[in-house]
Amino acid sequence: MAQRKGSASPYCFFVRDQLPELQRRGLPVTRVVDAVPYCSQAWALLTKEEKMAYTEKARKWNEKKRSQKTVKETCNLAHPVPACPTTKMPSVTSLPDASAMSWKNDQAVVAEIFYFLNIYSHGKLPSHCEQRFLPCEIGCVRYSLQNGIMADFHHFIDPEVPPRGFRYHCQAASDATHKIPISGFNLSRTSYAVVLRELLEFVQPASSVRPHFYCRSNDRFRINWCLNRMASITGIESHLEILAVEDLVIELYRKKYQKEPSKTWVCRELDVFLWDFSSNTRCKWHEENDILCCALASCKKIAYCISKSLANVYGVSLTAAHLPLQDSDYDESRNTKMVVLDAGRFQKMKAEGSGCDRHFASSSQDQELVPSNCDSPCGVKTSLYGTSTMRGRGITRLLKSASDLSKSFSN
Repeated sequence: MAQRKGSASPYCFFVRDQLPELQRRGLPVTRVVDAVPYCSQAWALLTKEEKMAYTEKARKWNEKKRSQKTVKETCNLAHPVPACPTTKMPSVTSLPDASAMSWKNDQAVVAEIFYFLNIYSHGKLPSHCEQRFLPCEIGCVRYSLQNGIMADFHHFIDPEVPPRGFRYHCQAASDATHKIPISGFNLSRTSYAVVLRELLEFVQPASSVRPHFYCRSNDRFRINWCLNRMASITGIESHLEILAVEDLVIELYRKKYQKEPSKTWVCRELDVFLWDFSSNTRCKWHEENDILCCALASCKKIAYCISKSLANVYGVSLTAAHLPLQDSDYDESRNTKMVVLDAGRFQKMKAEGSGCDRHFASSSQDQELVPSNCDSPCGVKTSLYGTSTMRGRGITRLLKSASDLSKSFSN
């Protein structure tokens, strides 16, 4: 006989009784549904009398629930009450997009203020865990096409204790990315309540216009989950609307050119490594420890990409607030952190004003780890000194020198 929807079975009550014992044994169970696979064998070993006891519990519980439902429906028919407005944050399943945004003219576009937000976590836990993420770092920047980056917000978050058995998993995920330790961190961390309160103060609009938050589409689930988690624990209501920055870039291009670029191209625009080592991009701790993954840096690099691609399109002159100083003028500067492969060794070489022939020009050396298939100026750095006369290494150079030597003897 099929189980009625909303009713409880005797097996459900048995699993609920077994939940404390399973947790004591260290199994990853927090709810009844998590413990169901572990109790089938024990249920089969029960006697008929023991199963009848659970059957009676289920019968009484189902009868009580049905009677309460009947009373509630009767009261609603007699005294209908309008539904109360909810104050919950946007759900992850129905996230908004930027397609509804519209501006009257180009001046409204360049004056619009955007917030780029990112939250890093100590890895991602399995779906059966109550804690899917452990927020450990938050970064946010206030940006407009007209003024560039106007202000930034950054905190290291005091994380929750990882679920039992997942501490190594969380620390290994951290070591592979942002490298923030779960415990023993030498810098002070901020509690959930302080982070949310200061974030809301940071984005407090001067007018009645609701602020728009943007992040990479792949990060939306994590960021929304972390914001919901912090809000539920602290009791601080938040109404932050998280949009996809890819949709924003598409809308900005569509506004100017009346046609939509491909989303693949937009994602490639944002997947650049050009500013990984730029000054004043990462937070102080990640900068001092030479760690690339930083929540604040990820937000700033989104602003850099938009400035590089769209500032000139809307007639905005680039400043130090739009791009790092050493990257704002490619004709006058060169990133000194170049790595050249020579004789099987990596050597650091600094650019000099003269002696350009010392650098070996190739199709990938001056792109600074940027994918070579980027077909736009954003994130691609072409050769600054033209084609070098020195090509090849090892046997190629040896053969060339031998050929020159033979010519000199023949003369």
